[in-house]
Amino acid sequence: MRIFVAGATGAVGQYLVPALVAAGHSVVGTTRSAAKADVLRRLGAEPAIADGLDAGSMGAAVSAAKPDVVVHQMTDLAAATDLRHFDRAFARTNELRTRGTDILLAAAREAGARRFIAQSFCGWTFSRTGGTVKTETDELDPHPPQELRRTLEAIGYLERSVTASTTPEGIVLRYGFFYGPDTGTLSPAMMDQLRHRRVPVIGGGAGTWSFIHTEDAAAATLAAIERGRAGNVYNIVDDHPAQVKDWLPALAELIGAKPPLHIPTWLGRLLAGEHMVAMMTEVRGASNAKARRELGWKPAKPSWREGFAELAPASAAQRSAA
Repeated sequence: MRIFVAGATGAVGQYLVPALVAAGHSVVGTTRSAAKADVLRRLGAEPAIADGLDAGSMGAAVSAAKPDVVVHQMTDLAAATDLRHFDRAFARTNELRTRGTDILLAAAREAGARRFIAQSFCGWTFSRTGGTVKTETDELDPHPPQELRRTLEAIGYLERSVTASTTPEGIVLRYGFFYGPDTGTLSPAMMDQLRHRRVPVIGGGAGTWSFIHTEDAAAATLAAIERGRAGNVYNIVDDHPAQVKDWLPALAELIGAKPPLHIPTWLGRLLAGEHMVAMMTEVRGASNAKARRELGWKPAKPSWREGFAELAPASAAQRSAA
């Protein structure tokens, strides 16, 4: 198949493109930067320079590619560093999830693509009541903290728009919290904050997080392209949701940092905001049972423990050397 990947140099795209090529697919990948065109060529893709918020450039790129499948991997997570002002940090990503989705869907439809796969998220989005591990049928948080509302609205918009599409047929992949070499939870910024004990366990640390290695996310995306059911949503996470009180101290230990501080909820609310208290104490994890069953996919790194143990010391050592 001919596959168009929008956001091909991102956290997932850099693994997805070579996986698609190895599976025998022809790939066109977008980047906003002409300087990254050679990166895409090395990954095995034909590069296209396009801005996800520019209907003209994106429409032209999709039209020229004549794809069977369009994959929406556009985010701007590198800019999301100030989580105290969460919605502001995710402003461009939210625009890519709304206006960018509209632009890409329209371009895919005009080009005659048969299938449209879009990246979503399930790290903190579920209702904070009921069980600690949620499935695709569970509702998203009806009353998120104020600082998360625009971001959750953007996620909901993307999911509704894509799953409602029949031409092309839409599929949504809800990734958990990313980690990979110098990426996501193992990013240099996170390593530095852990070393300086700036990421405390708030309250009892009972918030449940679901993680996914970026390479496993790419493998699940390939499986969805080939075997996903139209109109469906899939949680793409590892097998072991973890409470903050477990994973955060474990990660600190792996990189040789002192154990994280423990602070009461009231102080966490004052220092970090209600939304960060919710993430540390109340959020729910996700089940990958549906993706395993319907996509024939399973994570190569079934537990964050083994994934962190493999990658975190190297990330920390590289950061220290720098």
